[in-house]
Amino acid sequence: MSSPRSALCRPNRIWEKRHDQHGELHRYHSASTAARPRKRSGMISMANSIDTARVELLLNELRLPGVKAIWPKLAAQSDKEGWPAARFLAALAEHEAADRTRRRIERHMAEARLPAGKTLATFDFESVPMLSKAQVMALAAGDVWLKTGANLLLFGPPGGGKTHLGAAIGLALVEDGWRVLFARTTDLVQRLQVARRELALESAIAKLDRYDLLILDDIAYVSKDQAETSVLFELIAARYERRSLLITANQPFGEWGRIFPDQAMTLAAIDRLVHHATILEMNVESYRRKIALDRRRSPGRPPVHATPKELDKVAIDAGSAV
Repeated sequence: MSSPRSALCRPNRIWEKRHDQHGELHRYHSASTAARPRKRSGMISMANSIDTARVELLLNELRLPGVKAIWPKLAAQSDKEGWPAARFLAALAEHEAADRTRRRIERHMAEARLPAGKTLATFDFESVPMLSKAQVMALAAGDVWLKTGANLLLFGPPGGGKTHLGAAIGLALVEDGWRVLFARTTDLVQRLQVARRELALESAIAKLDRYDLLILDDIAYVSKDQAETSVLFELIAARYERRSLLITANQPFGEWGRIFPDQAMTLAAIDRLVHHATILEMNVESYRRKIALDRRRSPGRPPVHATPKELDKVAIDAGSAV
């Protein structure tokens, strides 16, 4: 028999009288009804914590940061609203897919090296009336010409908006999931020259194949140096009918002999570029020159440190205007 002291050490136990199968009376003890729910609740809470930690570790292992960020919120919503398991899993998968798309576009945007602020929304189509806005928007979708490795060539005098339009089309394509690289032609040619000296030109050109579109800005500024024009021709030839080029130039094809000193190389380069190409001509007045002239024509503000005589002149001019 237990001593009174040992009984005091087990305050949650309650003695019960029960009859066995032979009708004899026995005494049993059991946990108090008040203690059972607290113990079970604590065990459930501990199990939930363990499961939560396991889920976090597994999501890290599977590299699912989107699911990791949203699953506690969706799980609580699912429990509250009684979602079926399939709906809960679909919501997690949709969020992960959207998050991956967002992160992929951010990476592609960073690697594209597009000039800031050049968008289709900020391009002044009214200043270039020979351009069809509908055609430009179709090109910005890229579904047709990029899949076939076709080219886009923009011609016009300096300041006509060629770089803006080319960069804006590139931005729209990146946002639509395509990979783009924007580069000044002279800078890219210099990098390819370095690769040639290191006997790695073929590898350098092959690395550019990762881009669906390569934007070569201001091709006419490449010098006539034989090595420069040679690597440029090899780049054009390597991408022919496989990967697309967008080229801006302020000289028509008839003047490209200044870019490629060899006549045969000039004709071969032009032939490859125009075979599958859309050509847009932007023969308008320089936008930068127009802005500068408008600024000169507009009346200036009075000097910050104006003299009394200058202030009197401004007041007289204002009165006469009224």
